[in-house]
Amino acid sequence: MSRPVTIYAEMTPNPNTMKYVADHMLVESGVVIEFLSPKEAKGYSTFAEALFNFPFVTRIFITQNFVTVYKNDMVEWSDVTMEMREFIKEWLMENENAVQQVPQQEVMESSIESPKITTTNFAPEIKTEKDQKIVDLIDEYVQPAVEQDGGAIHFQSYNVESGAVTVILKGSCSGCPSSTATLKGGVENLLKSHLPEIKEVVALNG
Repeated sequence: MSRPVTIYAEMTPNPNTMKYVADHMLVESGVVIEFLSPKEAKGYSTFAEALFNFPFVTRIFITQNFVTVYKNDMVEWSDVTMEMREFIKEWLMENENAVQQVPQQEVMESSIESPKITTTNFAPEIKTEKDQKIVDLIDEYVQPAVEQDGGAIHFQSYNVESGAVTVILKGSCSGCPSSTATLKGGVENLLKSHLPEIKEVVALNG
């Protein structure tokens, strides 16, 4: 039995992604899921599996009431945005759950110099009251704006000795050309203004 669903497409700062917003929640609030391949989506999200059937789709990011779709250079968004919107609308009309199971946390590092978050969820290293303050600042002032652009930002760790805060960028923010400028100009300045001991913000792409 189908249900009425409204979907609209929204461009993001990342030219390789498009944000599709639904009029209902796709996952519970606070859940952030990212699939880098059809294999990763299998058994967790039939919705993501269906989207990967499009030959130009390279990554799927789902949180709150939207899905951010990554494409390769095979096509331009102007040629496929409407087709993708209709497909997502029809799929969500016919299927109740976009995600059947949230993948378990698994963080792996490809190298010491270039850590890489390879899966969907992770546990931040909240060890001190200072860590919690950083998390609260990001959640209150940064996360809403980042979600508007089809992405997510999460605190990973704070190094007391160097004064560096490490965050993880996901969704359209991951690999976005403007994300570095946003990080330095926005997030870093915000945290420094509240917590002067912070020297810099470093990002890992999810």
